[in-house]
This record gives sequence, C-alpha cells and structure tokens, in this order.
Amino acid sequence: MKKALSYLQKIQIAVGGIFLCIFLGSVVIQMGCRYAGIAAIWTEDVSMYAFIWAAFMGAAAMVYEKQHFAFTSVSDKLTNEKLKKILGIVIALIMLVVSILMFYYGFRVTIQFWNYRWVSIPDFKRGPTWLCIPVCGATSALYLIGQIAEDVKDLLKK
Repeated sequence: MKKALSYLQKIQIAVGGIFLCIFLGSVVIQMGCRYAGIAAIWTEDVSMYAFIWAAFMGAAAMVYEKQHFAFTSVSDKLTNEKLKKILGIVIALIMLVVSILMFYYGFRVTIQFWNYRWVSIPDFKRGPTWLCIPVCGATSALYLIGQIAEDVKDLLKK
C-alpha cells in the first residue's frame, strides 16, 4: 500500500507542477498582451484556476509527507515516543475527518457547478475547475489512512 500511495503522490506532484507551469505561462501571456495592448481576458481565468489546482494538488501531496499540517508545540514537549505516536494518530484522525468532509462537500459543489460556463471562455465548463477539491480530499484521506495504519502497526510492534 505504501508503494501505491508513494506513486499516487508522485503523480499528484506532477499534476500540480503542470498546473503551476500553466499558471506561470498564462501570467506571462497576460503581461505580454497588456504590454502590446491586446485584450486577452481568458488569461485571468486560466491563471486563477490553474493556481487553485496547483495549490490543492500540492496540499494533498504534502499530507503524504506529513508536512502540510504540523502541530509541533505539544509533540515537541513529549519525550515518550509512544505518546508521540498516539498524538500523531489522533491528529491524523482529525485530519481524516476534515479530508472526508472536503471530499464529500467538494463532490457536491463540483456536481452543482458542473454545467456552469466560464465567462471568458464560454465553451469551457466550470465543473472540472471545482474537481480539485474532492480530488484533494480523497487523496489526503488515502494518505492519512496509510499513515494511521503504519503508526498503529508501529505501536503494536513496540
């Protein structure tokens, strides 16, 4: 399972990187068009939605690395490794609840806005732009389930 989650995280980082490149490219195009006096209103929407996708994909990928959310003020004071693991499991469970809610409500929002159209590019639907929320929630939940399973296995081993 760990290998599959690691592969999924690499895919997610690549997708986030692609959207970050799209974001940067559209911003450069927008700057060039403004300098040349050409109206390219589509670049604002493309850059905004590409940045949102990059942020959500990066956020979920960092959950895998245990670097997105860190509550170290309590765990730094603990000296007992068993208590640190238990605290890590409790925090991961709280994050899992949030991730499941993110998936559920993100899915509902995506369905609700699926057929809405972009203002600047009416041929594009807004549904795929909202899809990053349930994808982030689902992958974060998978990563957290894997982390909880590992931590419980470590606790039972000791």
